[in-house]
Amino acid sequence: MSAQLREKSEDKPPLESGQGDARMAKKAKPESMYRRLRYELSKTKARTPLLGLRHHGFRPADVFFGSYPRSGSTWSRFILFELLTGQGATFEGVNSAFRGVGHHAKSLQVLPRGGRLIGTHERYRHEYRKAIYLVRDGRDVLLSEYAYLKALGRFRGELDGFVDAFLRGKVNGFGPWQTHVLSWIESAIAGTPNMLLVRFEDARSDPEKTFGCITEFLGMEVKPEDLRRIIANNSLERMRAKEDRTPQKASVRDRFVRNGSVQGWRKELSQAQLRLVEQLAGDTLLQLQYPVSAI
Repeated sequence: MSAQLREKSEDKPPLESGQGDARMAKKAKPESMYRRLRYELSKTKARTPLLGLRHHGFRPADVFFGSYPRSGSTWSRFILFELLTGQGATFEGVNSAFRGVGHHAKSLQVLPRGGRLIGTHERYRHEYRKAIYLVRDGRDVLLSEYAYLKALGRFRGELDGFVDAFLRGKVNGFGPWQTHVLSWIESAIAGTPNMLLVRFEDARSDPEKTFGCITEFLGMEVKPEDLRRIIANNSLERMRAKEDRTPQKASVRDRFVRNGSVQGWRKELSQAQLRLVEQLAGDTLLQLQYPVSAI
């Protein structure tokens, strides 16, 4: 993408309050029955043989970008796209360049020695020989996943029921948040030069330092002024403007790009809900140095 095209896209006037939501509601289409069926099957054992089929054709120079859903990977991928390609990040561009496992054959070779950055929401697997693992406080992940699945119509219950289902791995095919996290932070590559653990909260509080560490891990060099510009290009406001132009699946009822909150759970979760979280995931939260009350 040329600089002229990037400037033309970025110079569009901001949408007035409510205008973006109305535009998304008009453009976005409700989820199809096919996608709904795929989602339901993904929570069953039927997905197990598919995982083996998807995990092949990797290269030694490939790097995996792992995370549990709703952990901030979209924002991170947008910044990495601009850092690695020099192009302005859009949903179409990012999703085309950084494919997930199973679709990685079409990923762009943006890393040294022809490597690709391949996304995965799966628990750690031995095929992941070099990886970045992005982790976010499970309580904020829970709330974001609840809003996302409600927007898609995939969950129709109340938050109390969702908290229990989330912690027991019944809301998606990736298992309980705490089990997913442990599979990575206790994996064979954890604590070695082949894995970089990144906390979403650190990326939000000091993005220049965090993404500087990521580019170093990937073997890339970036000028500080370029990094600052790219981070600014993908602020929450600009990410939402990009969603307004290209509505995502959840945009039909809510936003795909939410507020990226840190410790939003303090206002949203009840004491009873927090006790259940700490009962089932408290040890994992502590391992990641997230605050808990008492276990």
